[in-house]
This record gives sequence, structure tokens and C-alpha cells, in this order.
Amino acid sequence: MTLPAISLPAYDRARLTPGIVHIGLGNFHRAHQAVYLDDLFALGGDHDWAILGAGVRPADGRMREALLAQGCLSTVIELDPTGHSARRVGAMIGFIPVEDGNAALIAAMSRPDIRIVSLTVTEGGYFLDPAGKLDTEAADIRADAANPAAPQTAFGAILAALAARRVAGVPPFTVMSCDNLPGNGHVTRQVVVGLARLADPDFAAWVDANVAFPNGMVDRITPATGERERAMAAAFGLDDPVPVTCEPFRQWVLEDHFPAGRPALEKVGVTFTEHVHAYETMKIRILNGGHAIIAYPGGLMDIALVHEAMAEPLIAGFLDKVEREEILPIVPPVPDTDLADYLAIIRERFANPDVADTVRRLCLDGSNRQPKFIVPSIRDNRAAGRLPLGLILESALWCRYCAGVTDSGAEIAPNDPNWDELTARARAAKDNPALWLAMEEVYGDLGSDAEVVAAFAAALDDLWRRGARAVLTDYLHG
Repeated sequence: MTLPAISLPAYDRARLTPGIVHIGLGNFHRAHQAVYLDDLFALGGDHDWAILGAGVRPADGRMREALLAQGCLSTVIELDPTGHSARRVGAMIGFIPVEDGNAALIAAMSRPDIRIVSLTVTEGGYFLDPAGKLDTEAADIRADAANPAAPQTAFGAILAALAARRVAGVPPFTVMSCDNLPGNGHVTRQVVVGLARLADPDFAAWVDANVAFPNGMVDRITPATGERERAMAAAFGLDDPVPVTCEPFRQWVLEDHFPAGRPALEKVGVTFTEHVHAYETMKIRILNGGHAIIAYPGGLMDIALVHEAMAEPLIAGFLDKVEREEILPIVPPVPDTDLADYLAIIRERFANPDVADTVRRLCLDGSNRQPKFIVPSIRDNRAAGRLPLGLILESALWCRYCAGVTDSGAEIAPNDPNWDELTARARAAKDNPALWLAMEEVYGDLGSDAEVVAAFAAALDDLWRRGARAVLTDYLHG
């Protein structure tokens, strides 16, 4: 049997030298930043910008073992419905030991040839309090502040390396977040500077004045790796325990603020612009908000996969109506982008059956995602004098989901870091809906908006009495 072809690095990896340390070698990084660099290296230049992988968690150590065993090559399989394609991505040339105190990571980031330190530590990995500021009471943050020479967090390690470079007279590297956070550069700056301030206010002031934290918007759907994904790799003749699968679409928008230099990523499709916030708002409101809109009715209807949810006319109709009537009208203009066309691409991406993304993954961590992806759109509609009944229904669907049982009576396994608290509150909200909107860390002052409270209460009551299917039917025909 002839195996399908695999694309290999189109350059001599032996000639690569490191310029980037990347912390957090999960699926998204390997299907996104690493792929862009792989494409760039194939053009014949920028070979001094290869990646050294790094991590600070036990799972990073396991990933290190798996990748070192295959020469730090990553298998990336693009799931185009017209045909899958596989490539071996060679942009990473080493993986720093993962160890307590992070001495090896600090030493690597202290090297003058490292000019960018990038991060994918997940949205929840930034130690933020409910107000979006550094949680100075978090145990790991307090430990790093007390012992900055042997930090436990990525941010503490970054500070230790910056301090070493400062003493040695080496210019600071740029810190580039690649996580899906609004204003990810600003967030990373306030976390790093805030942690430094706990131990050394003078050093914190130096970091704030001298270190660049560019904002960026990243996008590519990359499902978790399981037996299905490993079987796909095997179909290409690869025995890879950690392959990555992803949709064909990818996007990266960056602020061009790299004082220590950067690779010429504009040659491979990265957009450098002063308007990152506009792209970011578009993505967060339309795509991430769209994920939430389809996720919770899908979960309540016992639908397992995202493309199956999109094949349900009630859910696809709900997405389309809320997006067109309540989200697109409040998204600011984006350079060279038609928002209706962008929505059409989003719908096509959600409906891709080969990605096999799960509804459960989209439902995950609503307590962190709702205040970023849904609540701002409710608030902007209220500021424009509108009552966004679809977005309020989405919030009621989230509440109903957090009660821990689907419309059929099936149990929903814990799916949020605050699941127990959310479940107790969601069940109490069945009789007193205002309790749900009283979560100020999620809703701010929306809980005191009488019209929002009344609409939410009506939607939640209807969901409990008649179920998601009947409620969506009425919403679409109302």
C-alpha cells in the first residue's frame, strides 16, 4: 500500500540557530507560530530565529520527552474536508529541561541570541483576579515574589532572565503572548511588571520602561490530541504520540513592536498593524462569542461535535440571528475586512466535519470566557439602547448548562474550574434567576439592569420548563 505524501522541512535544519524561546508547547503553538516560522525558513532566510521549546508544568516535561524522541519535529495534519495533508514542522531545534526552579530556562532566556520569548500558557494561566489584574494572593505568585531566583512560574522565570541580562548589559528580549486574551500584550505586561513590583519596585519600573510586550491576535482551531489523531498520523506512516490536527484556516495579527528584532513574518501572511485591537475585537465577539452561542444549546441537546451542532438548523439559525442582529452591528470596522464575509468564513469553519471539535471543549471554562466573549457585546448593545435578547438567552443557556444536567436528564461532567460553585448557583437560580447575574466577576453591573434581569429570568424559566429546542424554535420565529 502506498502511503500518502508528507511535507518535510524545505531547509537544512542543521543551519538553524535559536532566536526564540517559546513557553508552552501545546497543540496551538505547534499548529500556529511554529508553522509560520517553518514557512518562513523555507523561503531561505531568517534561519537565526528557530525556537527553543520550554515549559514550567509536569505536562511540559512529558511533551519534551515525546518531541526530543523525534528530533523536535512536530506532525501537523490539516483537516481539509477535500483531503487531509500532513507536514513535519522543523522550526523548533531544542527543548529546554523542565525542572523545579527553572534554572535551565532562565539560563537559556539570558542568552544574547534569544531576542523573543513567546508564550501560550492558556487564557487561565495569567494569574488574573476577577478584575483582570494580577492576583497577588495566588500561591505561585507569592512564592515567586518571595524567591525570585528560583521561580515556579513562566513570568517569574522571565523576570529572572531579564534581571540577568540587565546585569550583563544585554538588551532585553521582547515578550510576545500568543494566547487568546483581549489585549494580550497589555495583560502580559501588567502580570510581569506586577510580579516584579512585589519583590523589587525599582526593577519593576525598569521592566516597564524597557521591555516590549506587543499585542497580537491569533486564530486556528486545533482539537485536542487523542487516539483519533494518532491514528491519522499512523495513516501517513508516522508513529507520533503527539501529532497536531488543525483546520486549514489560520490568522496572526501583530503589533510591530520588537526592539530586539524579529523574523520577517509578513512574508508568510502575518499582518503587522497598529490596529490589532480592531482585529481582536472582531475575532473575540464573532468567533469566540459564536462558539459560546452554539456550545450551550448543543450541550443541552446532547450533541457531541461542533459540526453536528452546526447541522442542527435551530443552532445554526440561532448563531446566524444573534451574530447578524446583535454582534455585527456593534463590532467596530476592521481594516480591509468585510464583517459579513468574516462571519461566513466562521460558519464554514465551525461546520468542518473533519476537525471533529467537541461541544464540550467549547463549553469549557465559561466563567473565564463569558466575561470576555459575551458580556461585552451585551453591554455595548445596552449602551446603544438595545436589549439583546439573543445574547441574554445565550447567557441563560450557559446558566442552564452549569446546572449539570442536559435536557434529556444526562449528567454533565464538571467543565469549569469553578464548576461546583457554578452548579450550586445555577440550581439556586432556577427559582431566583437574579442570583446568576449577581456574579459581578462575570457580569459587572449588568445584574442591576432591570430589563436585562427580567429578560434573563424569562429565558431561564422557559429553558427549565420547555427545554432548549422549544426555546430556540420560538426565538427564531419570534
